[in-house]
Amino acid sequence: MAKDFKRFSMELAGRTLSVDIGRVAAQANGAALMHYGDTTVLSTATASDKPREGIDFFPLNVEYNEKLYAVGKIPGGFNKREGKASENAILTDRVIDRPMRPLFPKDYRNDVTLENLVLSVDQDCSPELTAMLGSAIAVSISDIPFDGPCATTQVGLVNGEFVFNPTAAQKAVSDLALTVASTREKVIMIEAGANEVPEDKMIEAIFAAHSVNQEIIAFIDTIVAECGKAKHEYQSFAVPEELFEAIKEIVPPEEMEVAVFTDDKQTREANIKAIQEKLEEHFAENEDWLPRIGEALYQYQKKTVRKMILKDHKRPDGRQIEEIRPLDAEVDLIPRVHGSAMFTRGQTQICNITTLAPLSDAQKVDGLDEAETTKRYMHHYKFPSYSVGETRPSRGPGRREIGHGALAERALVPVLPSEEEFPYAIRTVSETFESNGSTSQASVCASCMSLMAAGVPIKSMVAGISCGLVTGASDDDYIVLTDIQGLEDFFGDMDFKVAGTHKGITAIQMDIKIHGLTRPIIEEAIARTRKARLYIMDEVMSKAIAEPRKEVGKYAPKIVQIMIDPEKIGDVIGQKGKVINQIIAETDVKIDITDDGAVSICGVSKENIEKAVKIINMIVSEFEEGKIYEGKVISIKEFGAFLEFAPGKEGMVHISKLAHRRVNKVEEVLSLGDIINVKCMGKDKMGRISFSLKDALPREERRENKEQ
Repeated sequence: MAKDFKRFSMELAGRTLSVDIGRVAAQANGAALMHYGDTTVLSTATASDKPREGIDFFPLNVEYNEKLYAVGKIPGGFNKREGKASENAILTDRVIDRPMRPLFPKDYRNDVTLENLVLSVDQDCSPELTAMLGSAIAVSISDIPFDGPCATTQVGLVNGEFVFNPTAAQKAVSDLALTVASTREKVIMIEAGANEVPEDKMIEAIFAAHSVNQEIIAFIDTIVAECGKAKHEYQSFAVPEELFEAIKEIVPPEEMEVAVFTDDKQTREANIKAIQEKLEEHFAENEDWLPRIGEALYQYQKKTVRKMILKDHKRPDGRQIEEIRPLDAEVDLIPRVHGSAMFTRGQTQICNITTLAPLSDAQKVDGLDEAETTKRYMHHYKFPSYSVGETRPSRGPGRREIGHGALAERALVPVLPSEEEFPYAIRTVSETFESNGSTSQASVCASCMSLMAAGVPIKSMVAGISCGLVTGASDDDYIVLTDIQGLEDFFGDMDFKVAGTHKGITAIQMDIKIHGLTRPIIEEAIARTRKARLYIMDEVMSKAIAEPRKEVGKYAPKIVQIMIDPEKIGDVIGQKGKVINQIIAETDVKIDITDDGAVSICGVSKENIEKAVKIINMIVSEFEEGKIYEGKVISIKEFGAFLEFAPGKEGMVHISKLAHRRVNKVEEVLSLGDIINVKCMGKDKMGRISFSLKDALPREERRENKEQ
């Protein structure tokens, strides 16, 4: 047993949340062993002793480590150990990072790592939520400078009622998956997926979670009061005010306004580059200030843009506060793919490609769930360097790309048809051709049109848009901007992304750089995004493609799904897969069978699919007396011929049933490989199914047969 430690507990959404301080990880700056139900997470916060040299940002690293022993699993693969972080882990990292980063000092340059180790998982007590709370507690009790505490709550919507920190069963039927982080005064992060939840209901849910967060913050306060360390002093890297004043003398505010206020990103960047070269030349002999020119110029741009927007209501590209940049949409620009669309908003351009495949191609997800799960819809987002006029090698998707892809995926899942309605696995890939603000929401628009072009019968059209914010000295001194471009995102206080249909919201992601948002700001941002997305759908997207195509495209696989008796599955598969492999070889289709007897037949040729369906139906059906069946002669004996009606399903025609005349040898009538129609005569005296060729012949052939 560890040395003396302190345990703190509270009731949270009907379950006990306990925090052990001083029990483990004593050498970390702050550590909290979290227990929520049987979910156990170790959260630690560490900081370097000295600032990192040569950087102009706060180096925060957040890690959410999933260990499969937490759910009693051994990892698959050769090494039998966890590999790279899962997509869920990366998304959890981001949800912890986004609300906490603004609460650290802006001029802090010491490396900080927030690490969360998932030790045990109770499916009814979210390990992700437990880690979020653990990180907030670990930093709050540490000596690391932090303007907290903060708290996080998850909200579900079951039968019209809010459920806080929902259980696994509640999540399965919930119309909302909302995560809200708060400080004492304000909301600092919102992340949501929703089944077209109306805007007013969403706002109600956000502030219901905010109220719960206040209870958690009060609980954290008691822990900090008893266990918290004094915050350490640190070296400030704020730009000296004297440097700002010196720069203003060389580049007056009027000159900076001219440089930054243009609707062309490349022109703006060229203007700023010229100013930077001018300043570096002027301060070439000043060894103290020269290294700070880049950051000082960034801050000067920021102050200029914020002042012009907030005080003069003037945006860098000359737009009105609620004006959306020029929009364009088109479909079918890429040949041969199953579906394609391109959506352009100003200098942001996304091309999305849809691929359809059998359900067996769904992504298998081996995570901290009790059972292996699959993802039938996958959205992947790519952000190459050329999209912003830069050059760097591609190293695979980073956390930002994974996050943007997941956001668009979350926005579209609520409108997808069920597997029964559309038995396909679906992958959409958003290629960023050009970027100048809110590519994730352009990706939502492009993906929606691409799905419709591919013939995916989505229930409603979905569009996304982002709002920005510039704040002043007081809570009521602010301005909300519709459709922010890159500069307004960089220098503003908020990136509030909302996607949805005409009916309601399907996804939200809110990033801020300040210490929270008031209710009026959130309400205005949600109202603005609704107005904008309705305009985008009605005036732009619907003119490119108004509704999903009735059928999948020429090059897309066709899928037919039939149901069979689950007890007949073995007959269709055959010993060691012999039967099903023979069907696949004969018809050039792909066949998937689930345990409940759902059989999906996938192929490019409708004729081959129909042939495969016919064969499978033959295998699982019982022979009916009086019915005509088609079979292939596979064996000839003295007493008759054996026929194969389908792989693994055979029968025999006795020599006496071959013709209405006497037949001395079977070969007088049949040869190996002949395809013939025979009539089922029912069971013979020994209980075997009997077939007749002569009774299946048309009347004219029977008469000729008899005469011979």
